[in-house]
Amino acid sequence: MAQQLSAKEPTAEQIEQQKLYKQMGVTDEEYAKICGFLGRKPNYCEIGVFSVMWSEHCSYKNSKPILKKFPTTGPRVLMGPGEGAGIVDIGDNQAVVFKIESHNHPSAIEPYQGAATGVGGIIRDIFSMGARPVALLNSLRFGRLDNERVKYLFENVVSGIAGYGNCIGIPTVGGEVVFDESYEGNPLVNAMCVGLINHDEIQRGVAKGIGNPVLYVGPATGRDGIHGATFASEELTEESESKRPAVQVGDPFMEKLVMEACLELIKSGIVVGIQDMGAAGLTCSSSEMASKAGNGMELVLDRVPQREPGMTAYEMMLSESQERMLFVVRPEHEQQAKDIFRKWGLICETVGKVTDDGRLRLIHHGEVVGDIPVTALVDECPVYHKPSKVPAYYEENAHVDTTRYPEVTDLQGALEKLLATPSIASKEWVYNQYDYMVRTNTFVPPGSDAAVVGIDGTRKALAMTTDCNGRYVYLDPEVGGRIAVAEAARNIVCSGGEPLAITDNLNFGSPEKPEIFWQLEKAADGISEACRVLETPVIGGNVSLYNENAKGAIYPTPVIGMVGLVADVDHITTQGFKKEGDVIFLLGETKAELGGSEFQKVLHGVVEGRPPQIDLAVERKLQQALLGAIRSGLVASAHDLSEGGLAVALAESAISGKIGASVDVATELRADFALFSESQSRVLVSASPANADALAQAFVSAGVPCARLGTVGGESLRVSVNGRAVIDAEVGKLTRLFKDAIPAAMAK
Repeated sequence: MAQQLSAKEPTAEQIEQQKLYKQMGVTDEEYAKICGFLGRKPNYCEIGVFSVMWSEHCSYKNSKPILKKFPTTGPRVLMGPGEGAGIVDIGDNQAVVFKIESHNHPSAIEPYQGAATGVGGIIRDIFSMGARPVALLNSLRFGRLDNERVKYLFENVVSGIAGYGNCIGIPTVGGEVVFDESYEGNPLVNAMCVGLINHDEIQRGVAKGIGNPVLYVGPATGRDGIHGATFASEELTEESESKRPAVQVGDPFMEKLVMEACLELIKSGIVVGIQDMGAAGLTCSSSEMASKAGNGMELVLDRVPQREPGMTAYEMMLSESQERMLFVVRPEHEQQAKDIFRKWGLICETVGKVTDDGRLRLIHHGEVVGDIPVTALVDECPVYHKPSKVPAYYEENAHVDTTRYPEVTDLQGALEKLLATPSIASKEWVYNQYDYMVRTNTFVPPGSDAAVVGIDGTRKALAMTTDCNGRYVYLDPEVGGRIAVAEAARNIVCSGGEPLAITDNLNFGSPEKPEIFWQLEKAADGISEACRVLETPVIGGNVSLYNENAKGAIYPTPVIGMVGLVADVDHITTQGFKKEGDVIFLLGETKAELGGSEFQKVLHGVVEGRPPQIDLAVERKLQQALLGAIRSGLVASAHDLSEGGLAVALAESAISGKIGASVDVATELRADFALFSESQSRVLVSASPANADALAQAFVSAGVPCARLGTVGGESLRVSVNGRAVIDAEVGKLTRLFKDAIPAAMAK
């Protein structure tokens, strides 16, 4: 086979002799397998193609055995994992499409572009399915805000998300932001997109039809983002700064054109298959599309639009230049497709064809520069069953008594301290930079339990959230995994929605470390169990490993993105107290559970013990009873109890409602435990006086603990425990503490 290599590129013999493949993340054993698949030594382009397709980011070679644990089917699931995004039926021939993905490593090096292109990539995943994106969310983790580098990363990540999402005209409606030293130097930037589609417009990334032309659309290919997939599959080090070229550069205005043109193309009915060029760029899209159809693909790289002179085959195949798509049509529709893109002012070139030989064949300057079996790239990547080991810290924490701390008696001071903690404090500084009202369909903006977006032409809406408590997962990965799913579902229900399904983003340290792999295994067990009990299958997601810094791994953080269906917009519920005289109830049981809590960290300066326990049957009973009460019109407000426990939930409901409350907590627990424990399966609800008795009876009948705490009203939050006043704070003062914390930290 004739092969022409750039003078700059080493020969196949040099690649082997100097073990240059190791620089691309390929091991000796993997190199030997590659030689076996090819029946010869690979050239530079081919080893590059294998290195990105066999990276953890693209192949999930370390996490595939874990991902098989997840339940992925259900009566509503139209498409599960394996395509650009999962799809769930919402009735009336409509479906919701959603997915979450990470851009952690690029954001650590170049925060603005790293975050921006993370948003751009997840949007393409949605519209490549044929869906119109209707909402964006994000889940962000940073170190402490007293660190100047952390401030720089935080400010620029938020600016990157805002810059891309605002320009493209998709509202950023929700998410979460957490600050903890565990994420120092390795922030987590997870972006989620939600779209809507009609059943008959669903697309797949398949290269069907032998001889069908393969078309490239979008801006020309440059050298940005080369080896981005392998960069995301290794630990960050001091040398990572030198890998800025692996961070892509985004153009939201271009993406808007590509999105509208692709949606028009899909509406025309002529698309055979379509996929975005995300991680690994042209390599991944071409090989995956061919693999799904059981076919091959031939690409003539000279036809690939190039924005830089002298690009090699290696560079074109591995570039991760943004806003590019690959699609297949029948020959008779080729000109129609090009006309649609020309109308939108976009480049559209025929770069290849579908073949019947099952090979990815690359031609450059008239020579074959790559000839690889597609199955070797996609279906036969190595899969590793990594060793697993229980960490010593986990066993030590089993013996920690988290009730041994001296009693905190200044409970108002404790509440004020927690409200001013950046992880609990208002995130207005963040979401006020986002356009969350564009398209005028946002019913519940950021700041409540879940965001809610209406569905045009119907009385239905979508509730959506992202959730995870990394401390819980660190202290007990299985329990923490269960809680992440349960809290997401609870937030959806508190907003009036029925949980449908999840997309997950598994952010962990290096799988090469048995203790880290154990965290991943156990968290997946917990997520799987919760998804089965709560009937929220996993329809897609992302694995991001090797999240480490100089001090070690981040807290294991399996972020759960969940979408729920609000059957009627009249059911939409928010967390703020509504009217003077409304009656306040606490649903669920409070126990002395401080492990991993904000109270434990902020007041006692430690993270230790075990997290709160959760009984999924109890959780399901609570959620079903609450959703029934909301749909019956009995609930005025609902707020999930999570970080900060009952005291923080009361304060947040008062702050959101701009009204005070007077409550008395009857308990056998110590007062500080009763107010700040983070026991699970608890919700704070309020009801009008006319509905209060019926609401209480509904929960008693359902077997859900329901305690009447007090009433809404006044200008202060007054809290007593067993009749003894412990908090009396003006809502205005609490609001200032809550809203000023992050701006003040950024201004220092």
